[in-house]
Amino acid sequence: MSPPSSQLRGRVVVAAVAIGAFAAATAGQTLKAGESSSDDIAPLADAKNASAQLGGGIGGQSSSAAAPEVLTVAKMSTAPVEAQKIASTNQIVQARVAAAAAARAEAERPKFVRPAEGRFTSGFGARWGGSHLGIDIANSIGTPIYAAADGVVIEAGPASGFGLWVRIQHDDGTITVYGHMQDYSVSEGERVKAGEQIARIGNRGQSTGPHLHFEVWDEGTRKINPRTWLLDHGVVI
Repeated sequence: MSPPSSQLRGRVVVAAVAIGAFAAATAGQTLKAGESSSDDIAPLADAKNASAQLGGGIGGQSSSAAAPEVLTVAKMSTAPVEAQKIASTNQIVQARVAAAAAARAEAERPKFVRPAEGRFTSGFGARWGGSHLGIDIANSIGTPIYAAADGVVIEAGPASGFGLWVRIQHDDGTITVYGHMQDYSVSEGERVKAGEQIARIGNRGQSTGPHLHFEVWDEGTRKINPRTWLLDHGVVI
């Protein structure tokens, strides 16, 4: 059998190179899935042209195909994500610090206080042929009056003999009464804390001068000595 002609050998080589180029393009797409296929892999027509040039080289002229160009894809910066994580962590830490500070302040604040500053002028018991069922603390008109303990305001307004009064029911059921005030700054249903200002000293109602009349009703009904009640809770008048 006579050897194949030069023209036939050239066609076989062209076909083989074209098949190889197609296989290389397919493999390149698989290995570089995240990169642009249009830029990294030569089109099939270009591969055929390169194969034709290689075929010409076999006929006696030397030529070489250029390697596919590989593009570098810039990696997305993770800095914004990391910054957001740090900011979120800082917010959590700050919230926990604030909560701890609030809890510490709540634990340390006094739970019972003197209802007003001033001069103790009258005690609990017999007075002027009758009974004085509270204590009096005298001071100038407008002097602040404070809630003696945590509780809920159950009444604020006019009252016979008191002019104006405020009554607060505390968590154990005890009621404290504040009378003869100039004005008040709380309303019924409002929760107050020990030491919170609720009114100002006045001279309203059956009063002989500006002062706070302060009463304590044990279990909400039985009037007891306010001075003793305050002393039992660490407050001296």
